[in-house]
Amino acid sequence: MNALDVIILNWNTRDLLRDCLHSLGRLQAYTTVVDNASTDESAAMVEREFPAARLVRSAENLGYARANNAAMRATSAPVVVLLNSDTLVTPDAIEGIAQRFAQDAQLGALSPLLRTPDGAAQPYAFGGEPTPSYLLRRGLMRLLFRRYLHDWRPRTTIEADWVSGACLGLRRTALDAVGLLDEHMFMYFEDTDLCMRLRRAGFRVRYDPSLEIMHIGGQSLKQNPAARRAYRDSLMHLYRKHYGRAALAALKIMLPVYTKF
Repeated sequence: MNALDVIILNWNTRDLLRDCLHSLGRLQAYTTVVDNASTDESAAMVEREFPAARLVRSAENLGYARANNAAMRATSAPVVVLLNSDTLVTPDAIEGIAQRFAQDAQLGALSPLLRTPDGAAQPYAFGGEPTPSYLLRRGLMRLLFRRYLHDWRPRTTIEADWVSGACLGLRRTALDAVGLLDEHMFMYFEDTDLCMRLRRAGFRVRYDPSLEIMHIGGQSLKQNPAARRAYRDSLMHLYRKHYGRAALAALKIMLPVYTKF
């Protein structure tokens, strides 16, 4: 059995997907690409140019959770790495993720350092649980001081409440214990919810700056109304699931201001 499976979810990002697959090098043979009903010939490109990779074609856009869950159910390696199509990696960095799991039996989820194309550490690559007080502190820090609540370039590995799904290493037995991604979320906060469940079950969640990849990133929420709606809906679902009615009421008051920052 191979030590890890790599799963890449794609929706109309053919050229980015090509670059991502090239960057995986020898790990293409352990990679599954799930194409979410793209219309830009992404699937045909994978079949033609990357025959070592496994291609799964979906007849509809399943969203992040449903598509990744389907791929995770169809694979079996002890470590799975969920990878965005707009990332550039090295085989050593991805294999390094699997090595971290081999070194710590309680590690449930791990992300490498995410860098932007200009070389900076990516904001919001990890964070604390999005409680009302946390969101308020994060929003006020941006509003009043134009600063982030966290240092996005930690010097050593940190224990985080959640790490980004852009490159997310997961232990298979931990997933067996807590379940897969929450399919009520079409996009956004699936990674947060999963990490919260892992931590509550006694697993560690870590952000490891000794491993690095590049995350090119997508369109800003401010320019994408559909993404803003998905962000809001997923956050509200997270609150209903984990925090109860009072916190949800507080979120509804804060949300119009919070999402501006």
